[in-house]
Amino acid sequence: MPPIDGTSQWLQRTIESAAVIVFSKTTCPFCKKLKDVLAEAKIKHATIELDQLSNGSVIQKALSNFSKIETVPQMFVRGKFIGDSKAVLNYHNNNQLQAIVNENKYDYDLIIIGGGSGGLAAGKEAAKYGAKIAVLDYVEPTPMGTTWGLGGTCVNVGCIPKKLMHQAGLLSHSLEDAQHFGWSLDKSEISHDWSTMVEGVQSHIGSLNWGYKVSLRDNAVTYLNARGMLLSPHEVQITEKNKKVSTITGNKIILATVERPKYPEIPGAIEYGITSDDLFSLPYFPGKTLVVGASYVALKCAGFLASLGGDVTVMVRSILLRGFDQQMAEKVGDYMENHGVKFAKLCVPDEITQLKPVDTENNKPGLLLVKGHYTDGKKFEEEFETVIFAVGREPQLSKLNCEAVGVKLDKNGRVVCSDDEQTTVSNIYAIGDINAGKPQLTPVAIHAGRYLARRLFAGATELTDYSNVATTVFTPLEYGACGLSEEDAIEKYGDNDIEVYHSHFKPLEWTVAHREDNVCYMKLVCRISDNMRVLGLHVLGPNAGEITQGYAVAIKMGATKEDFDRTIGIHPTCSETFTTLHVTKRSGGSAAVTGC
Repeated sequence: MPPIDGTSQWLQRTIESAAVIVFSKTTCPFCKKLKDVLAEAKIKHATIELDQLSNGSVIQKALSNFSKIETVPQMFVRGKFIGDSKAVLNYHNNNQLQAIVNENKYDYDLIIIGGGSGGLAAGKEAAKYGAKIAVLDYVEPTPMGTTWGLGGTCVNVGCIPKKLMHQAGLLSHSLEDAQHFGWSLDKSEISHDWSTMVEGVQSHIGSLNWGYKVSLRDNAVTYLNARGMLLSPHEVQITEKNKKVSTITGNKIILATVERPKYPEIPGAIEYGITSDDLFSLPYFPGKTLVVGASYVALKCAGFLASLGGDVTVMVRSILLRGFDQQMAEKVGDYMENHGVKFAKLCVPDEITQLKPVDTENNKPGLLLVKGHYTDGKKFEEEFETVIFAVGREPQLSKLNCEAVGVKLDKNGRVVCSDDEQTTVSNIYAIGDINAGKPQLTPVAIHAGRYLARRLFAGATELTDYSNVATTVFTPLEYGACGLSEEDAIEKYGDNDIEVYHSHFKPLEWTVAHREDNVCYMKLVCRISDNMRVLGLHVLGPNAGEITQGYAVAIKMGATKEDFDRTIGIHPTCSETFTTLHVTKRSGGSAAVTGC
């Protein structure tokens, strides 16, 4: 709902931006007649029901400045007043309505550069309101030559394959536990086949790629498998795979391109190393692997590779999981180290040399010599079959010509945007990983894309709230978080205003399997002066993602410690421990498991 004091400005933006929009009232028979005509003509449109808004009468009065009539319904197409129900019916009966709706100053109402989760969400949402949409998606092959289909990072080389391979790793632990529950397993007959797993994962990804294409087609969204480059605020040059170059125009443009993994600037990195962009379709098991980096991508990949029987070393320059709660990050690292993952801490690579090439005929890894050094000057030198770089990601916006058309980038090469995702060029927007300072998560991009499309084409005003976004690191022992880390809360509000309730817990299923005590852990970070409002929730344990998602709603709604205490838990679950936390760090009491 627009602010009353800004109604005229909001109306002007909405009318000019929307492809087809109808101002109506739910009880008006003439309004119903107009909407019936549009339905019969199969014309998609946005509708604003004035009698459902608290300031609907104010909006209706302001509408007369644009249409010169005081009643509803009123229909606008791309900033032009078309008429009331009688006028629209006449256009329809004279076979003129479709031509009026299709008339456009530009080729498209919206051009989206980037076919990832955010771009696809924005395109499909905008199409609901009659907008003519084009989605451009192009995948630059990796140095190894890996490429993929429509859907962006998450679907092809991110969340989806990582979670599936994480599950494959968890099954190895379940097989170990099974014998304690009475299952007879001959370990000599149990083995993991990498190629079978990759085939299954890639088959699922392929089905998603196809599904996205079908969905775009069903929503009348034009899909262009081509590279896009800005020529002006309304012009985009497209370059197809066959090098054919052409230009399309759009009233609005959304930048929704992905970021790609970085390679360190050392000899042999690009020639012999791979990244997560290559790993999930790798035709051979990586074997003895060095993972360079301490990001969540690094730890996820190292975790499932080790769980699948790999010899894995993680090379860490400084700290694990920068940006996450550091107590939780250390616990993640400790668990992985206790379960076979080796760490070369405070160490960086200097050079990679190939000792033996990859055997492509028999799908076997090659052999690499990695030389590096620790911060204390000690040398690192070891042979590995595969080196995976997970040292961060970077935008690819230099190829989009952003700054040449006035789109400002920050020092990291990401797009500077206002709270409504608008760039420094009024008709160009940016969502997803390239939006500077915003959480780089798939659901964030999807949410931002949908809400932006509604504001552009349906008269909506609600912005994406980027605070308290839940996330999970799918390491062998999962880490889920929502809200502030303990150190960020202390930095923001001061140590004396923060109370941390915490406890270890042991999943019931771990008891019979004789798993470790005092490994799983959770804590609530609360602000004392704000009625013990929960600022941060953190959990390390099985299914941490499923646990965190539910509590994220409570955190978003401003839940307090008392709200958690009043909640009766489900027994026996890990999650119920959040409803019984009573030991604070300040008290110095033990957070160890004391019973079921």
